[in-house]
Amino acid sequence: MSELPRLNGAAPDFAAVSTHGPVSLADYKGRWLILFSHPADFTPVCSTELAAFARRAPDFATRNTALLGLSVDSVFAHIAWTRNLADKMGVEIPFPIIADLDMRVARSYGMIHPESSETATVRCVFFIDPQQRVRAMVHYPMSCGRNVAELLRLLDGLQTADEQRCATPENWHPGEPVLQPPPRTSSEAAGRMQDKSVDSLDWYFGFRKG
Repeated sequence: MSELPRLNGAAPDFAAVSTHGPVSLADYKGRWLILFSHPADFTPVCSTELAAFARRAPDFATRNTALLGLSVDSVFAHIAWTRNLADKMGVEIPFPIIADLDMRVARSYGMIHPESSETATVRCVFFIDPQQRVRAMVHYPMSCGRNVAELLRLLDGLQTADEQRCATPENWHPGEPVLQPPPRTSSEAAGRMQDKSVDSLDWYFGFRKG
């Protein structure tokens, strides 16, 4: 397996063919990108996932975020599969799916896990920011479908942390209080409990309006 990209490191560059024609990492500069892999076309779990991503595509779009799928199947298999999903599930797939027959993109992102399969990608999700840095990575086994609502929640957390210079607590959702970063100096720590803009439980632990 290739070494995984590192959090906050540069996303590996790529240029590939897809169901929407040629695509490259550079096409997405200036907006967020969620690059996700699936093991194979015409498989049950992958079909449910692709349909879920398609149904939530408008929600990602409102967050300035593009979706880009990938597997090692051919572009012809991808086209046949997406047409089948439209026919059988009533879902049009609005985003490109990379046909990574030579596994070049998959290997650069560490999507091939030999302990699971030598020839298929596991269920990987990479969150790439507008500066094309990898901000989050999520991996699922082949047998377990992803939760697209949770991926949206994670995206909201990343974007909120950037915009508001904060952190988000467990199971945070937009509109809920966020966490104030801990003090960085002794003097900041001494004044934290007197800061009325922060609901402090202790000098290092406080919430503020999100």
